[in-house]
Amino acid sequence: MAETFDDLIALGETADVTGWDFSWLDGRATEERPAWGYAGQLAGRLATASASLDIQTGGGEVLAQARTFPPVAVATESWPPNVAKATRLLHPRGVVVVADQDEPPLPFADGAFDLVTSRHPATIHWEEIARVLRPGGSYFAQHVGPASVFELIEFFLGPQPEARRGRHHDDEAAAARAAGLEIADLRTARLRIEIRDVAAVVYLLRKVIWWVPGFTADAYRDRLRRLHELIQAEGPFIAHSTRHLIEARKA
Repeated sequence: MAETFDDLIALGETADVTGWDFSWLDGRATEERPAWGYAGQLAGRLATASASLDIQTGGGEVLAQARTFPPVAVATESWPPNVAKATRLLHPRGVVVVADQDEPPLPFADGAFDLVTSRHPATIHWEEIARVLRPGGSYFAQHVGPASVFELIEFFLGPQPEARRGRHHDDEAAAARAAGLEIADLRTARLRIEIRDVAAVVYLLRKVIWWVPGFTADAYRDRLRRLHELIQAEGPFIAHSTRHLIEARKA
């Protein structure tokens, strides 16, 4: 029996949204991955570092894919459920998880790390990244780019023209240079997303809370029903994510 609109809403509302593991979406949504393979490149850099810091680690899922960690390995995270999840996942691997509010200053000494990393940070404080890097050290990260998933965001919020420039890779590169870092690598990608039901939409908007601030299924029930009808009539809802890979070095 096909899942009804109400069934799908209930599924999305009750799904566990802690951490950054999106496997719950299997069969409900798909997203292309960038060709550069961030997790693999991250693992290679961790294997040769002496002291590493992963900023906004989420539940630690991406960091935990590495086989080898440096002698000093630290991760920060602000959301308490993610702090707990990352601690369970990373502490047995020798990675210290520090609860941090993602606001300057980072709770570490100047020049404490030769590698600072992050995957999809919500905020980027370039001056702090430069401060905690040792001379010759690198910041290596995958960032969300401009107007990412705006097809879905604007379906709920309407046109957002002023927000479309946010997170542009050129602006971030300029900010990194202003903080005293040199751009060693910068690559961009635009990736196809297919969303097959509104359970996936509810799950995503509960998990990625800055897409539609204050989202609840009750508050947006009319738009969710309209999206459900579109998917039933036309097939998957198509959106596009943007990503950039950035490596910045401290001279």
